[in-house]
Amino acid sequence: MTSQDDAERNRFSARAARYARVGVNVGGVAARIAGARLMGGAGAGNAEALAAALGGLKGPLMKVAQLMATVPDVLPPEYASELQKLQSDAPPMGWSFVRRRMMAELGRDWESRFSSFEHKPAAAASLGQVHRAVALDGDRLACKLQYPDMQAAVEADLNQLDVLFSIHRRMDPAIDTREIATEIGARIREELDYRREAKHAKLYARMLAGQPHVRVPHVRDDLSTGRLLTLQWLEGTKILAFKDHSLEERNLLARAMFTAWWLPFSQYGVIHGDPHLGNYTVFTDADGGPQGINLLDYGCIRIFPPRFVAGVVDLYRGLEAHDEARVVHAYETWGFNGLTRELIDTLNIWARFIYGPLLDDRVRTIADGVEPGQYGRKEAFQVHTALKRLGPVTVPREFVFMDRAAIGLGAVFLHLKAEQNFHALFEEAIVGFSHEAVAARQAEALAEAGL
Repeated sequence: MTSQDDAERNRFSARAARYARVGVNVGGVAARIAGARLMGGAGAGNAEALAAALGGLKGPLMKVAQLMATVPDVLPPEYASELQKLQSDAPPMGWSFVRRRMMAELGRDWESRFSSFEHKPAAAASLGQVHRAVALDGDRLACKLQYPDMQAAVEADLNQLDVLFSIHRRMDPAIDTREIATEIGARIREELDYRREAKHAKLYARMLAGQPHVRVPHVRDDLSTGRLLTLQWLEGTKILAFKDHSLEERNLLARAMFTAWWLPFSQYGVIHGDPHLGNYTVFTDADGGPQGINLLDYGCIRIFPPRFVAGVVDLYRGLEAHDEARVVHAYETWGFNGLTRELIDTLNIWARFIYGPLLDDRVRTIADGVEPGQYGRKEAFQVHTALKRLGPVTVPREFVFMDRAAIGLGAVFLHLKAEQNFHALFEEAIVGFSHEAVAARQAEALAEAGL
C-alpha cells in the first residue's frame, strides 16, 4: 500500500470521526440550551454554539441544518440566522480516490469511455462532487460522483435530526415538528439515489418541453449508476451576475424562474424543493444577453398528490373571493386537524403572505424594501406568536418543501429586483385547472420517466 493510499484512508477515517463527534457536539449544545431555558437565559449564544458544533462537518447533517434554516418557523430566528452562515462546500476527493470510485462505478476501463475527464472537480458539495468531462461522441458532460459511505453517514446524521428538532421544541413548542423531520429525512435519503435523480431530470425534460427560456440537461444513462450521475453540461453564468442588468433582462429571468417552478407544480404536481442560487445558471446569446435559465440539480424534487395541488388552487381562489368555506376546505384537504376560528385566522396570516403577490393584479416587486434573507420572517414571527397560544400544531409534511420553494423563489425575485404582474403569471399557470387533469398528466409523466 502506498503512502498516498494511507493518507487517503486517514483523511476519510477523519471524516468518519467527525460524524461520530457531531452527536456529542449537538447533544452538548442541546443540554446547554435546556439549562439556559430553565434559568431563563437567552438563546443567541446557544445558536452560535450550535453553528460551531456543525461548522466542521461536511456532509448530510450540514445539508439538513441549512435546509432547516430556510424553512420559516422550523427554528427560532437566531438559530436560522446562524445556520444560514454555514458553508455547504466540502473538501473535494483527491484524484487517486476519484479514479477508484469511478472504477467501482464504471469498471476498470472507465477512462476509455470518455474523451477527457477533468481531474479537478468543478464543484464540491455536501453529498458529492462534480467533474467536467467530454464523451467519446463529443457531448460535454457533468459527472456527479457521490462521496463514499454517504448512506451510512446519512442514517447516522438523521438520527441527530431529532436532537436539532428537540432544541426547537424546548425553546418554543408552537409547532409539532415530527412530520417535518419525517419529510426532511425522506428527501435526504432520495438525494442519495442518483438513479432516481436521473429519472427526475427526465421528468423535468418532459414537463418543460417547449419552454424556450428553461433548459434541462439530458441524462447519459450509459455513463450513470446509483452513485454516479452523468448529465449534459449546460454552460451558464451565475444569476447574481445579472442583478444590475436592465429591468427587461431581469424580468425575463424572473419569468423563466416562475415557469420552471410553478408550471410543473400546477400542471403535474411536481416541485423543485431547493431553489437556491447554486442550482441554476443563466444561458446567454452571443452578445452576453440573458436568454433563460439552466436547471442543474434534480436531487430534491417533491412529487405531490394531486389533491394537494387542488388545495393550493382552492386556497388561492378562496382568498381571492373571500370565500371562507373554500379556504377551510383547502386546509382540510391538506390534513390540518382541529381547525378552530383562531387557527384558521393564524394560518391565513401565512397564506396571505405567500399568495399576496399572486392576488395583486398589477405590476409590482415581490416585497418592496425587504432584504432577501428577511423575506417572510415578519409573517413567520406573527404566526409563531399566535401558535404559542394555541399549543403545538402539526404541520402536514408536504408543506416543508412547498414553503421552502415559495420563500426561495421569492428571494430570487428580490435579488433580481424583478417587477412583474405575478397575478397574471399565476393565472396563466392554472388556466383550466382541474384535479382530474393533474392526476392524469402526473400519472403519464411519472410512468414515462420510470417513477
